Amino acid sequence: MNKRTNIELDVELLEESMKVTNFKSIKELVNHSLKELVKLNRRRAIFYYKGNVKWAGDLNEMRENG
Repeated sequence: MNKRTNIELDVELLEESMKVTNFKSIKELVNHSLKELVKLNRRRAIFYYKGNVKWAGDLNEMRENG
């Protein structure tokens, strides 16, 4: 599903973003940026589990058989 929108963007930030990513369109840039934002926040959510998950396995064995 797509959503058509009209938003004001920081022109300098937009130009710099287009240069560093080599995207051909603003649409590509915005969609990519939104996907990266979602991935980043999902990774951050993993830290919630830090210290709450117990390891059950043999790392040396996994390395040998992996």
